[in-house]
Amino acid sequence: MTISLVVGIDAGATATRVAVHTLDGVRVGYARAGAGNPTAHGLGKAVAAITGALREALSGHDGSRVVASLAGVAGHVEQMAPGLAKAWADLGIPSGPRLTGDVEIAYTAGSPEPDGSLLLSGTGAVASAIRSYRLHRIADGLGWLLGDKGSGFWIGRAAAQHTAAAFDVPSTPASGGLADLVVTHFLGDWRGATARETDDRFVRLIQGDHMRLAELAPLVSRAAADGDPAALAITRRAAEHLAATVRRIHVSGPVVLAGSVLTNDGPVREHVLDLLAGEQVRTAGDAAGAAAWLAARDHLPEDRAKEAHAAFTSPA
Repeated sequence: MTISLVVGIDAGATATRVAVHTLDGVRVGYARAGAGNPTAHGLGKAVAAITGALREALSGHDGSRVVASLAGVAGHVEQMAPGLAKAWADLGIPSGPRLTGDVEIAYTAGSPEPDGSLLLSGTGAVASAIRSYRLHRIADGLGWLLGDKGSGFWIGRAAAQHTAAAFDVPSTPASGGLADLVVTHFLGDWRGATARETDDRFVRLIQGDHMRLAELAPLVSRAAADGDPAALAITRRAAEHLAATVRRIHVSGPVVLAGSVLTNDGPVREHVLDLLAGEQVRTAGDAAGAAAWLAARDHLPEDRAKEAHAAFTSPA
């Protein structure tokens, strides 16, 4: 008997993941590759990353067995379709993938319900209302300069601001706690002859590569766990921003938490859970598997699809 397969793709700004499942949710292939965001990295590189991961994930399986596939792509553009269709055809898959955004599959990675909300905090932050598995409304996601409140970047910038201020005032001790963790992350054991000299070098490094600020989010969580007052205040404010963002668009159904800030145990996640008490809060699982589940839905009765959701979205 020939077993039908479905393919799911999660192509993000930093990595691409491809999952191959049977219709009942059994994972039979999985692969990772580089970034698959065509807006950030160019159309050619995005298609190449997705194609490479698909080829690896499908290794040992006949492409003609794939009955459906779906690609959730950050920054997706319809111009991807011809390149992906060719890649699918080269692997013997009868038809190319259906394209959607990454928000929809991030939500579906946490819930099989058609309506609900996604609250995502990773490097950036966004909340989205989902209707019938489609993006309906969106809040924040405005980027590091104007928004993304409560994101890893926002948290890191708050930590850097605290650190710069601590080293800027000579009468304020700058050693120990969050400020020392942040400076050590950037400067190692080096310290200037004065606090201001240290501060100047730290600020120059930040200005030269501001996207590194997101690296500081785990240090804030670490300092908060140790009781550092500044870190505790930053994590509380981040959680308040995130909860306020999702409440702007949430109407009913589950709230799915996604992104590294909210899926990993830590003070921001804990505060958000407290602030969303009373809601049906879920945590996103594997997004590539969620994309495969969405692809499989057209081939399964609704009750069987919901039963299989956990198998599709279990961590890879």
